[in-house]
Amino acid sequence: MCSSDLQVRLAVYPGSFDPVTNGHIDILEKTCKIFDKIIVAVVHNVSKQALFTLDERVTLIEESTKHLDNIEVECFSGLLANYLRTKDACAIIRGLRTVADFEYEMHMAMINKRLIPEVDTIFIMSDSRNIFVSSSIIKEAALLGGDVSELVPEVVRLKLETKRREMKQE
Repeated sequence: MCSSDLQVRLAVYPGSFDPVTNGHIDILEKTCKIFDKIIVAVVHNVSKQALFTLDERVTLIEESTKHLDNIEVECFSGLLANYLRTKDACAIIRGLRTVADFEYEMHMAMINKRLIPEVDTIFIMSDSRNIFVSSSIIKEAALLGGDVSELVPEVVRLKLETKRREMKQE
């Protein structure tokens, strides 16, 4: 994996992306220069209450990454190591904002390395403008009427606005 010059250097950027933020896009813009192809692997996180369906998240990511020509978006479920094997990936992309992120991500990288030793985890620091941005914070602020226009792609802002209106009607 990744060792042959003839092989595509494929990385997977897994996450729930509920919703995708400018921080996620920043990570993709940085890593799309490193890898031939990146699959944004949208997963349903059972420990989180999702605002957007998997299909909505895929569409939002596709719309938000149109300017990047080596990005694909798809859903997956199950063990990440198994998914990485089916894709013949050489790396997992993970974004870091804080020391707390690093501690959690280091543990995840260690178990993934144990499960699939030929795949490395690549940590990319988020731009300082996005250090505080998380999907959870974005959802809460947007649904309470806050202006998140500088924190998410425009297509996401519009979809959040629609969700807010729908929730007010319920």
